[in-house]
Amino acid sequence: MLIVRSPVRISFGGGGTDLPSYFRAYGGAVLSATINKYFYTIVGPRTDGHVQIISSDLHAFESWRDLKAVRAKGHILEIPLAALQELGREVAVDLFLASEIPPGTGLGSSAAVCVNVVHAMACYLQVPLSRQELAEKAFHIVSQVLGKPVGKQDEYAAAFGGLNFIRFDRNGSTHVEPLAVVPDILAALQQKLMLFYTGATRDSCSILKEQQAAVQAGKSVAVDSLHRIHELAGYMRQALLEKDLRKFGSLLHEGWENKKQISSMISNTAIDCLYKLARDHGALGGKITGAGGGGFMLLYCDEENQPAVREAFLGQGVREMRFAFDVDGSRVVVDDHLAVDDWAYASRI
Repeated sequence: MLIVRSPVRISFGGGGTDLPSYFRAYGGAVLSATINKYFYTIVGPRTDGHVQIISSDLHAFESWRDLKAVRAKGHILEIPLAALQELGREVAVDLFLASEIPPGTGLGSSAAVCVNVVHAMACYLQVPLSRQELAEKAFHIVSQVLGKPVGKQDEYAAAFGGLNFIRFDRNGSTHVEPLAVVPDILAALQQKLMLFYTGATRDSCSILKEQQAAVQAGKSVAVDSLHRIHELAGYMRQALLEKDLRKFGSLLHEGWENKKQISSMISNTAIDCLYKLARDHGALGGKITGAGGGGFMLLYCDEENQPAVREAFLGQGVREMRFAFDVDGSRVVVDDHLAVDDWAYASRI
């Protein structure tokens, strides 16, 4: 049996500048951190020539004899199907997929699924992949094979793990800079962050398509807002390196105000009311994670104000999800299908 896990992420700044429609014209940058909420893939061998996929999150179960004949795009299991097909190897396996986070909540779960399945099958088939190659292959599958209008940050976050400043060059190359934040500041930041599930899931594709169209059409409001968001990601990075957490919280608020200018779908009345409630009870800044429209709300709030925010949100039926930062990225948790001499290979990324 082989078990691989990959983390989801919270994005602090720069979201939207990781879309190819933007970074190929202007370059982009994102500041994000992975958290200890994971997507798991369990792989086991079969002897009947079939591939069977069970997804607990999607409540889906299917089995195929000839995987090449299956159309992945549009299938409920399109991500694991496309990942298996893209590796180009004939296999007979059971795949069991499970997550600690529901899909469509803005924490990059779809990317974590793809990274995790690619990593698991690459280990199973003994195909060597670096973290960079893992992220690029997963992004290729989602953006090119499945044709999703996605950004590039989530695959890199899931593959690498940790707190990173990720730059996207106009030529498509991507650079991951782990932030050398001193442990005390990182711990303090974690204590000041709160994550609340708004109870609404959404399909980010429609939001991202609208943003992509706005950038391609050169709509000044959207493009100018993305330019400022790009700039703010750099300022957030600097604030953390300078140990100025209060400035970081203020920049988080400014980033959210700019993000709402990109598309009318990013926020709504319910989200705006919750965010105002948080600010009225002491939160300094915050944002909806991911593309927007629902999912989790991330807040920066000093510890003495957190009980008031927590109580106010509970009064609205909105509960907090506690978390800690993840530093491992995508990794093998259990591997007993390889010989002992192959353990170093399975654990190399």
